[in-house]
Amino acid sequence: MSKIDDFGYISVTTSNYTSTHLTAFLLTGVPGLEDSQIWMSIPFSFMYLLAMIGNGLVMAVVAWDRSLHEPMYLFLAMLAFNDVLLCTVTVPKMLLIFWQGPSPSTFPACLTQMFFVHALFLSESAVLLAMAFDRYVAICAPLHYATLLTGSFISKVALTLVVRSVAVVTPGVLLILRLHFCQSNIIRHTYCENMGIAKLACNSITLNSIYGLTAALLTTGVDFVFISLSYWVILRTVFRLPSREARTKSFGTCGAHICVILIFYTLAFFSFFTHRFGNHVPRHALILLANLYLLVPPTMNPIIYGIKTKEIRMRVLELCNQPK
Repeated sequence: MSKIDDFGYISVTTSNYTSTHLTAFLLTGVPGLEDSQIWMSIPFSFMYLLAMIGNGLVMAVVAWDRSLHEPMYLFLAMLAFNDVLLCTVTVPKMLLIFWQGPSPSTFPACLTQMFFVHALFLSESAVLLAMAFDRYVAICAPLHYATLLTGSFISKVALTLVVRSVAVVTPGVLLILRLHFCQSNIIRHTYCENMGIAKLACNSITLNSIYGLTAALLTTGVDFVFISLSYWVILRTVFRLPSREARTKSFGTCGAHICVILIFYTLAFFSFFTHRFGNHVPRHALILLANLYLLVPPTMNPIIYGIKTKEIRMRVLELCNQPK
């Protein structure tokens, strides 16, 4: 006979033995700050609202104005779409925990959330790399811009980043499925993520840890290296421009990209390495940082591009002033 208990386990009893199998996880929120979570929900709700409105406006503006159907703005719309998905996958569940306390998540739902969190994070990195390549060609090889960054090329980039994310994250999910969970099902976090789930297993998670670290270094790590090289070449080219006006214009074009890249990778790498090597960092600080690196970039990206990109700023004002 079998029986499901209140803690997410199913007990299976035969004539010889009884075993337990995990059916759900319990997400508890930020450990040590449970009494403050209702107040923490206020800034997180505000940031989520800003992210949804800001990125929604960017997508609407690019879709509405055909003059913005250029590689730079299409990549920006892809980034905004990715940010909306990334926020939606994590923030509503987080706010529910902040408002109502620990929240259960079925095993399939937790794995699904884990898949999309990591896949969307990888695709965000890939879009930033594509945007860096766009700026590299525009500034360092402007005569080849129209022939290199075609509509077909952009479509292939979009398909490639989706395929890469799925191909990299799927083995991580399969490695979770091989684990045996026989003790606690409590995840002291606001969302399901790879190592947070793996650390609850009774058998060895060495393979999970090695794969996670290797996958991160070979995707976001390599992306960051190529982005850094691109902007190093871009800055060298800009400093060699004879006209001060041309240098100012080029810096203005790249300034927004550099700000977005610094925010995304600084938070991501700091969170990644402190989770693995920061044994003395308080647990609540790690969890808060893990939430911020998924929420701050989507919140800041449309604000930065709205301030730095004249075309986006003007079109947003025009769209908001449209007669109803």
